[in-house]
Amino acid sequence: MGNVHVIDHPLVQHKLTLMRRKDASTNSFRRLLGELAMLMAYEVTRDMPMQEIDIETPLEAMKSKVIDGKKLVLVSILRAGNGILEGMLSVVPGARVGHIGLYRDPKTLTAVEYYFKMPSEMHERDVVVVDPMLATGNSAVAAVDRLKELNPKSIKFVCLLAAPEGVATLQAAHPDVPIYTAAIDRQLNDHGYILPGLGDAGDRIFGTK
Repeated sequence: MGNVHVIDHPLVQHKLTLMRRKDASTNSFRRLLGELAMLMAYEVTRDMPMQEIDIETPLEAMKSKVIDGKKLVLVSILRAGNGILEGMLSVVPGARVGHIGLYRDPKTLTAVEYYFKMPSEMHERDVVVVDPMLATGNSAVAAVDRLKELNPKSIKFVCLLAAPEGVATLQAAHPDVPIYTAAIDRQLNDHGYILPGLGDAGDRIFGTK
């Protein structure tokens, strides 16, 4: 699978295993997701643009590099994307934030948009789209479709878990968008849920089972 990055760091895999357990509480699931998002942000931002600024150490003046974080936009696919968003913002607090509201039609499994709000000057910005699950891929494709209308400099997609079907769907529609995930699971079931997966990420984050 070209342009797919599985983040297999031991800490990422350890926390993911704890999140998969059906007896994980809402509190622990939410906390682990935030921690895991911070770890994944390390890999996702590896090639972020930097700039040199003038600073003074206790001993002398120097030029030193900082992340050009104001050019980064983290886009959360509501509502579950907010679970990853918070963890990533703790690592890159200077990032702007956008939101896309999508829900999956239970009969057709297609994505229906109900909200779209982005920062200004998107053509100058790099975008990281976050959503815990890349299942059918329909929501991811719909989100990237909308974002490309604004001509951002680049787009990456970050998820906690992916299904092979979702990866194939997103890559077929947008082969230029790299996918970052902690694991690619076996398959989807008849209802479009990832197997073995971890259940409904939104319900587990917000305690709305």
